[in-house]
Amino acid sequence: MSAIITLNNLYRVYKMGSERIMAVNGVNLDIEEGEICCLQGPSGSGKSTILHLMAGLDRPSKGSITIGKTRIDTLTENQLAIFRQRYVGFIFQSYHLIPTLTALENVAMPLTLCGIPKSKRMKRAKELMEAVGLKDRMKHRPSEMSGGQQ
Repeated sequence: MSAIITLNNLYRVYKMGSERIMAVNGVNLDIEEGEICCLQGPSGSGKSTILHLMAGLDRPSKGSITIGKTRIDTLTENQLAIFRQRYVGFIFQSYHLIPTLTALENVAMPLTLCGIPKSKRMKRAKELMEAVGLKDRMKHRPSEMSGGQQ
């Protein structure tokens, strides 16, 4: 098998005033198709930064990121936006739910952005909510749900 995700000599340095913070330091990683990978480490060790880099939400200071056959670190902002829309799903630590939408509408939102017809996206969103045991919360707004339900 060949790698579906490759991080090669990946670095991410942030500047805070005159201080340089090395968030990611020379990471090399190959993830094969179908493989399950877990990033673990203490708070501040770069896990979220690596995920943001892999999703194209941030750019590396040095190194390359290949997803499938695409070097995402070389894409323009427009190309990267299209890539993220088509291929990236991301659940943030902070949920970023839209407070005026129901839980069902929030789940369906990414499908809306992909141009999927309303009947298909609502059907899929219902299936997903049922799969995680939230069938009875579909019409609730985020403020009406617990943190775990969100």
